[in-house]
Amino acid sequence: MKRLACLLVAAATVAGAVASLFPRPGHAAEAAASAFVTEIPAGYRDWRLISVAHEEGDLHSFAAVLGNDVAIKAYREGTLPFPDGTIIAALHYRHAASEENDKVFGRAQSFVAGPPTNVQFMVKDSRRYASTGGWGFGHFQDGKHGDEAMMKSCFPCHAEMSARDLVFTRYAPAPQSAPGP
Repeated sequence: MKRLACLLVAAATVAGAVASLFPRPGHAAEAAASAFVTEIPAGYRDWRLISVAHEEGDLHSFAAVLGNDVAIKAYREGTLPFPDGTIIAALHYRHAASEENDKVFGRAQSFVAGPPTNVQFMVKDSRRYASTGGWGFGHFQDGKHGDEAMMKSCFPCHAEMSARDLVFTRYAPAPQSAPGP
């Protein structure tokens, strides 16, 4: 009798473990959507600068790339892969000619950040985002989350950067200070 009870408990445990490996009906969309960051992280505008980016072609934008404290520490220490808790934000803007600056320079040469286009996030959580290399991707325009079709293009593009843990941006070197007296 004891042996039968142990066998039943073991069989139930194995069946439960096997069942947990498969998505429940109706939850496929939830699992697929889990690769997307759907809320803008609080306080991101106060994060430190990682680097700047200039993208030509169809994008034609400037970006300030910011990181939370976990990201900055990982960048400074050269840690790859990035640890869980890393969040990277890219604030994108259109180019805008600066007539005011150009007057000072005496010719058209100055561009500044113009209208914002979007803000993007990468959030490292290797368990939650296991299907996308440990990263969740978010795209927000006018405070609204990007559509699913557009969001599905994030991971395949970033996967090309597997040697850098899917991250394009490198840490910008600090400017060299002038030699002392």
